Amino acid sequence: MNKKTSEDEFVFLPLGGSGEIGMNLNMFGFGPEHDRKWIIIDIGVTFGGADTPGVDIIMPDIDFIEQNRHNILGIILTHAHEDHMGALARLWDRIRCPVWATPFTMYLVKDRLSEVGLLDEVPLNLVQLGGTIELGPFQLNLITLTHSIPEPNAVAIRTALGTVLHTGDWKIDQNPQIGDPVDEAALRKLGDEGVLAMICDSTNVFSPGEAGSEEGVREEITKLIGEYDGRGVAVASFASNVARLESVMMAAKANNRSVCLIGRSMKRMTAAAKSVGMLSEVGQLISEDEATSMPSAHVLYLCTGSQGEPRAALSRIANGEHRSVKFHAGDVVIFSSKIIPGNDVGIFALQNALADDGVEIITEKMRDIHVSGHPCRDELAAMYSWVRPEIAIPVHGERRHLLEHAKLAKTFGVKRSYPPRNGEMIKMAPNGPEVIDIVASGRLHQDGKDIVSSADEGLRLRRKMAYAGHVSVSLVVDSRGKLVAGPEPRISGFPEGKKGALMDELLDLVADAAEDAFDALSPRAKRDEDVIETKVASKVKRQIRDRTGKRAIVEIVAHKVK
Repeated sequence: MNKKTSEDEFVFLPLGGSGEIGMNLNMFGFGPEHDRKWIIIDIGVTFGGADTPGVDIIMPDIDFIEQNRHNILGIILTHAHEDHMGALARLWDRIRCPVWATPFTMYLVKDRLSEVGLLDEVPLNLVQLGGTIELGPFQLNLITLTHSIPEPNAVAIRTALGTVLHTGDWKIDQNPQIGDPVDEAALRKLGDEGVLAMICDSTNVFSPGEAGSEEGVREEITKLIGEYDGRGVAVASFASNVARLESVMMAAKANNRSVCLIGRSMKRMTAAAKSVGMLSEVGQLISEDEATSMPSAHVLYLCTGSQGEPRAALSRIANGEHRSVKFHAGDVVIFSSKIIPGNDVGIFALQNALADDGVEIITEKMRDIHVSGHPCRDELAAMYSWVRPEIAIPVHGERRHLLEHAKLAKTFGVKRSYPPRNGEMIKMAPNGPEVIDIVASGRLHQDGKDIVSSADEGLRLRRKMAYAGHVSVSLVVDSRGKLVAGPEPRISGFPEGKKGALMDELLDLVADAAEDAFDALSPRAKRDEDVIETKVASKVKRQIRDRTGKRAIVEIVAHKVK
């Protein structure tokens, strides 16, 4: 670490993950304003929904990072969840700095980089659990935590102006089944040394008690599967929760069933786990062809798609679209997962489709077959008692989570707290917390093969089209301003009505409005394509709005011929 100067500041800048759950990207800077050095901790994604038609992946806007690329020292990944590392392969070419990760996460990083042809370009650095990284004015120490994926790490960031603990995602599980429990001794030691600020997970701040242990889930799943002897069984879970995968595999083994993995991400995560020595006691996994040739009573299907994703394995099976796997009346599907807010409609549609085929559904509301990967209030109390930071900076939560966390931290004896918004540059030392700058913090959308700003005009029009429909009209005029063809209307995104009656009515309405607008033009205006398009569009928009109540996208194309 460098010695501090009178101009040095230690700052925190969230560009994603504050005021939202997902899409985490956090920056830490040290030095004078004119030459500040930066590290990036996590670079994740979130997922599109009904309000982003055609967009599946959403990432933080990295305009600030690109502007300061010459001072970016590296990216450190706390763990391998998509909302923490999913944007790396998509955005690295705009940043082009070294990357650090622990073994399990690194396996998945390499897999993703290989898919986009960047594996040989990115400087990758493997760091072991509990390891240390020296980067310019920063000394980074990894501290082992527990979560719903292997190798979650907190990062202690030491500088000449103090130490900050960035927790990443975590919970306290004394019996995590895979990996070591929380390194309480390291956290207590850090607290004894003195911690300037703690940047901490807020996901479950409203939940009392503790999240619960994977040990109890393993026992319950083993018992539950045993209750369905002689019947076909499938389990849906998050593929990244390797401890849960092992729990299901061990439960299958205890009940004389062979496990068949269904879904690409399930196979990817299993391969990653095996590459670092995990899942060594689960027995032999079988292929889909082997599974379908065996009596269903001796097979357990472990599937992706617990969130109702349309193209995930479970939805394809439920819809009869899977090439080999089918469920039958009397089979049971166990959802060993929670419902992520926003996924309710898709999950219930999937479960209804399964139930309609006579498949029994078991969820975490019915049996103790899932625990959260994030800290509840008692676990937050324990973490604050160990670390004892001077400043609490809650992240990884919606606005209401962050405000509640900031209030809760004060009851734990924290002197100062600040719930940040994405884009707020917060000086932590000296004399923090204080917002000293606001930087761009929008969103980037992956639209097919292209990455564009969420403010892109094409995306705006697509959203509007999805809600209000589209109308196009073509007209052909000659050099004297005489209408020689058209108006020819096309409409889409509107109800057709009984036997297409409404569609016919709207087509006639648009054609008449366009012709009336053209007829009302002066002889000179009728020879000007731009004027024709503007005036006709205005009339058609008004007529559509009056008839349907919708502000449709209207496109008029006037062609001029000799």
